[in-house]
Amino acid sequence: MKRTILCIIAAVIAMAAQAEKLELRLLNHWDNPDGTVERGYAGRSIWKWDLIPTGKKQMPDSLAQRYEEYGRINHEFGINGTVLNNVNAKPLMLTSDMIRKTAKIAQILRKHGIKVYLSVNFASPKALGELDTADPMDSKVRKWWADKADEIYKLIPDFGGFLVKANSEGEPGPMDYGRTHVDGANMLAEALKPHGGIVMWRAFVYSSKASDRANQAYEEFAPYDGMFADNVIIQIKNGPIDFQPREAVSPLFFKLKKTKMMVEFQITQEYTGGSIQTCFLAPMWKEFFRQTDEYGVKLCGAAGVANIGDAPNWTANDLAMANWYAFARLANDTQASSRDIAETFLKENFTDEPEFVKPVAQLLLNSWEAVTNYMMPFGLHHIFAGGHHYGPEPWYYVPGCREDWLPRFYHRADSIGIGFNRTDHEEPSAKGNQGSNNVGQYPEPLRTLYNNINTCPENLLLWFHHVSWDYVMSNGLSLWDNLCYAYDNGVRKAEQFVETWKSVKPYVDAQRYERQLARFIRQAKDAWWWRDACILYFQQFSLRPLPPDCPAPRHKLNDLMKYHLNIDNYTAAPIDRLP
Repeated sequence: MKRTILCIIAAVIAMAAQAEKLELRLLNHWDNPDGTVERGYAGRSIWKWDLIPTGKKQMPDSLAQRYEEYGRINHEFGINGTVLNNVNAKPLMLTSDMIRKTAKIAQILRKHGIKVYLSVNFASPKALGELDTADPMDSKVRKWWADKADEIYKLIPDFGGFLVKANSEGEPGPMDYGRTHVDGANMLAEALKPHGGIVMWRAFVYSSKASDRANQAYEEFAPYDGMFADNVIIQIKNGPIDFQPREAVSPLFFKLKKTKMMVEFQITQEYTGGSIQTCFLAPMWKEFFRQTDEYGVKLCGAAGVANIGDAPNWTANDLAMANWYAFARLANDTQASSRDIAETFLKENFTDEPEFVKPVAQLLLNSWEAVTNYMMPFGLHHIFAGGHHYGPEPWYYVPGCREDWLPRFYHRADSIGIGFNRTDHEEPSAKGNQGSNNVGQYPEPLRTLYNNINTCPENLLLWFHHVSWDYVMSNGLSLWDNLCYAYDNGVRKAEQFVETWKSVKPYVDAQRYERQLARFIRQAKDAWWWRDACILYFQQFSLRPLPPDCPAPRHKLNDLMKYHLNIDNYTAAPIDRLP
């Protein structure tokens, strides 16, 4: 290895320093106090709360060194803050002991220009047994939060503030008391204001009653534009559903004109293959920034859900660190080139030999589109296996489960066609069902562009439309044929990744070469799993043959529908033990 994995050349840092930066460049850890990591694929949490002392005793050397290294990496990458714990926050995080432990971490990270933040449970005053309510309009509750802020800042003078997930997926919030997002966010902002702290209030909200989950964040937050305190930032996922391999940009970004906003990306690969598959996400994030820049969207920050664990190489997959780096580069300069990001990462963490850098950089640049093709092309989304979100289960069904947690809610495959009608009208292929009018939340000309099946970008066609199997696409082929070819193309790319990696063996140390080769082989195998599962399942509805030049499936649908991934092995075991 030419240099250590921590090394980023001075020229890159200087370039980022000259670029227009987003003010907040934060990692969001989804780490829990018990050491687990939600959607974590690189081992357990790096925050060893049980080993961090609360008194004058020094932190164990091994932890201190790890946190020094973490701070140094983030400083070199251009990160300036970190949220230590999961957005599904435990009230425990605001106990006095945990605040003292947090101060120990902050003391180390401060030296590297990294502020610490905490996710907070909105019901903490009640959940900790100190009050009988968490109503944000109750004076006792407001005082509790003000006192808690005073306690935190006494120990951590540069504490950044709170991240809040409220009234979403069962988490408590102001609506439990008949209040609004504004009431809840502004109450916390009031407590932090004297200390210079901020509230990052997540817009990831949806209910089982919504006819289209993609509409709800806009519906809940748009009416409150301009009503949030000046130290409140609405943190919005890049797309309106949930970190899918490809989504339309969330329409809320275009609507909020008088409210501070930051984007939330998912560095950890919950929906793009965990720590097994290589999926370089810079092109996805560039696609987001291009569109928001085009429409003059003003962002004050970016949050990246971290892919970090206690694995010796931080991210388990050696190439997955490229996404941590890419997030930081783009937060420092949204105009940065995906190719430059990929090449710089490879040069500084492997070798600068062109025979290595050129093919592997191209592999990284091709990987997102490949993953999208063999998983969910043309805007298909959320057809993953329940729970772990690694493999395909477009048939997934649990009796009594809410509809918006089931793949059929999103793919809507039937004998006529496939896709979600988000237009403002009935579509011939949607069995007379009125569209959800999600397109109505977008500004012109996007609204008209997406609303018309003939002008909608084909990579989002099934996101916005329920499309007939025989619909003729721009290449003159039917949707069904194109769907089959897209899956095939994704598989072929994944198989090429194996060969590309084999070709650069002379330039990679043996340990990392073998570790990564095993992952590429697994990725190609699982691409076939995705391809066969989806084509065979949807063929039941289309009743059309595969195009003549499409390979025969390697699997049978009945076998695939009986297969269930051992998720414990997937998340924790070495690669050679995976099923």
